[in-house]
Amino acid sequence: MTETDEDIQSPRRPERSPGAKFLLVLLTGFLLAIPLFASWLLIYDRQNQSEQAEQSIVTGWGGQQVFAGPKIVLPYKAKVQESVEQDGKTVTRTNVVTRELYVSPEVMSFDSDIQTEVKSRSIYEVVIYNTNVTGSASFKLPEDFDRSGIDRADIDFARAEIRFGLSDARGLSADNKLTVDGQSLVLQPGKGLGETGNTGFFAWLDATALAEGEMAVNFDVKFRGTESLTMVPDAGQTNWSVTSQWPHPSFTGGFLPDNEVSDAGFTAKYGISNLALGSSLTSTQAGQQVYPQASSRPYSSYDGGAGSPSSVTVNLIQPVDLYDQVSRATKYGFLFIGFTFVAFLLFDLIGGVRISSVQYILVGVALVLFFILLLAFAEIIGFALAYVVASVGIIGLITAYAASVLSSWRRASIIGGLLAALYGVIYILLSLEAYSLLIGSLLIFAALAGVMFVTRRLDWSRTLQRGPAT
Repeated sequence: MTETDEDIQSPRRPERSPGAKFLLVLLTGFLLAIPLFASWLLIYDRQNQSEQAEQSIVTGWGGQQVFAGPKIVLPYKAKVQESVEQDGKTVTRTNVVTRELYVSPEVMSFDSDIQTEVKSRSIYEVVIYNTNVTGSASFKLPEDFDRSGIDRADIDFARAEIRFGLSDARGLSADNKLTVDGQSLVLQPGKGLGETGNTGFFAWLDATALAEGEMAVNFDVKFRGTESLTMVPDAGQTNWSVTSQWPHPSFTGGFLPDNEVSDAGFTAKYGISNLALGSSLTSTQAGQQVYPQASSRPYSSYDGGAGSPSSVTVNLIQPVDLYDQVSRATKYGFLFIGFTFVAFLLFDLIGGVRISSVQYILVGVALVLFFILLLAFAEIIGFALAYVVASVGIIGLITAYAASVLSSWRRASIIGGLLAALYGVIYILLSLEAYSLLIGSLLIFAALAGVMFVTRRLDWSRTLQRGPAT
């Protein structure tokens, strides 16, 4: 039997409708959310590794420092009643216990000169500093002290202490000085303040003069730290002046300073009263622990709780946090995938080029790979140059692949131009943080309007018939 031409010819194969193709492409895009989310997790992991590396760099140097004090601590006798069971009866006993009275200065003024340095190991960098805190404080029992319920006769002024708080005492340098009414005192380790987790240093003090008069305290303290310096105001009037040659400060906390920032450094001046703090100059309770007010790092492993609103922090931030920028770029991943897939889909539906789901997936994987390349290069050469290198590589890869898939370099050049424009717009969005939402919304609106116009006459439910490949 002789085969006819009709027998040899392959039958026409029905294709999915445009609507079905669109839903399939949409599903493919959603599936690519898995590797996109995995790339975000990789950024998170690299951020944690960076912070661990920073911690290893500054081990033994001193962490994010919190400075508090000085305060005079006075031991006093207090009567405490307790009820106990004795012979089946409740007996009330009165015991005499020793407690501590914390006295804050009426006025405290001090200056801090922060000398910074960037320390690095491999690809990681961290800002460290040395600071010299010099100041004075005047102490006096409040005029209404008798209303506190503590009898002055019960206070042992001769066994007083003057305490300073420093959150990481490892950073303390030598040659620290403390004088009270002109008399030098010997500083001792330990016995800090509650605001710094009871770490710091102190000196024994005969505070008899405080019973009826004033005491003048002068101090000169040198210590080292990393990235930030937090001060805890706790005086009737606290005046803090801080200067540094670091040109990128960030001021956080419960109060903002008068400040001047330039390329040569910054100066900041705080003036805080205890009326604004809502605290008394005397207290029988240790202060609540204060933590540094974090800067804008999105993945910071330091979590000290809700930081006290009565503290102020000067953060010595890096001008560009590459992990923050890469993370923000990753959030635009769906725009890259969506715009590119729409372009391929239009060539499929209108241009007559059949594109399989596997080809969509390969293109999507290439788009996700951009963020991995961006992260890898950014750690070595910086974000801006890494963005150019990664985008050029991915644009070239997808354009070359599109030339084969679309059987036309002219069509592939349209895909390449679209990607180049998209990468350029996204970079602008990353730079213009304040207007990123507006520009992004307008971009999506323009893309949607274009797709609606091009496909306005397309029958989304019609099943396509396409001849066999020769």
